[in-house]
Amino acid sequence: MSKLDKGLLLALFTLLGVGLVQVYSSSFIFAIESRGDGLFFFKRQLVFTAIALVVMLVTAKIPWEYLEKYGFAVWFLAALGVLATFVPGLSLRAGGAARWLNLRFMVFEPAELLRISLPLLVATFVARRQEQFGKWEWPVRCLAVMIPLFLVYKTTDFGSLFICCMVLFSVLFAFGLPWKVIVTGAAASVPMFYLMVMRVPFRRARVEAFLDPWSDPGRKGFQVIQSMLSFSSGHLTGAGLGQGQGKLFFLPEAHTDFTLAVLGEEMGFIGFVAVISLYGFLVLRGMQLAARCENKFAKAASLGLTLTFAYSVFINVGVVIGLLPTKGLTLPFLSYGGSSLVMSCFLFGLILNIDAHERHTIPVGVRSFGQRQRKFRPESLKR
Repeated sequence: MSKLDKGLLLALFTLLGVGLVQVYSSSFIFAIESRGDGLFFFKRQLVFTAIALVVMLVTAKIPWEYLEKYGFAVWFLAALGVLATFVPGLSLRAGGAARWLNLRFMVFEPAELLRISLPLLVATFVARRQEQFGKWEWPVRCLAVMIPLFLVYKTTDFGSLFICCMVLFSVLFAFGLPWKVIVTGAAASVPMFYLMVMRVPFRRARVEAFLDPWSDPGRKGFQVIQSMLSFSSGHLTGAGLGQGQGKLFFLPEAHTDFTLAVLGEEMGFIGFVAVISLYGFLVLRGMQLAARCENKFAKAASLGLTLTFAYSVFINVGVVIGLLPTKGLTLPFLSYGGSSLVMSCFLFGLILNIDAHERHTIPVGVRSFGQRQRKFRPESLKR
């Protein structure tokens, strides 16, 4: 671990610790009623945390070159996982959607892996550039991206689809996407948004609830209203750990999608700001890494991975505080769920891997957002 970013690791371990406490607090009453054991979800999350840490540390230590070499293979594996959710007997239905696979020891959401592997796939495009692809290879690779995203949409996982599209656009834009493509994409997104959101009844209802939750407080606006009530009850310092009332079957999905509302009620505005600051620190570290990378693949991959994490956090926080329509996306590290936790640690394992490589090969004169210039060490040439 000597080559890994200590500050990044400290922030990750802190969030993992806060996540365990949060799962215990937000799920205890629900676990007693549904499982007969108040520690049911906490004990499972503890096991998931151990697995996630192993995944993160192993990923951080694999040979760096494998990231570029096998990025497409990981994406293909994730696409097969999404396809498997359409196979009866393999998929698991929850909340009206069948986007999970039952692996017996845990429930896995393939779209989580798809979101994380997309930056690696896009980075290979950026590193090789379009002119280096064969005549038929470029359209085939474009289809390799679009078909799995279409499958994600068919599983009604609009959140994952939105994140993937935003990451794809953001990375390509950062690496010189032509303005005519940007304008065309923006123009095409308007009718697509209308067809994919406003013409689908349950998504339209979410948008309407977002615009005016009090128009139907008992149904459409129930989640948002209860979340706001939880936050308002927290005031500055909160009601205290375990003392929140929203999780007493007032706030739906208190230990998963809306766990931040429980934290806001129990830890108050101060606790909320502290957690958001940790997320902001992780995003800043990832952006600094992308800025100082000399290798084009590493730069694009670290940017894409950081944005994937940032968009995931932004959407969940936006939903919980009423700035975005309700969407079933978990909050990385804090929400209960083995799939989300393991994939979040896998994502930062990749970032730590790239960071360790870049920090020990960066040449003299390269700086990162105002960081001090590193001294040149002759022994680095031996690596």
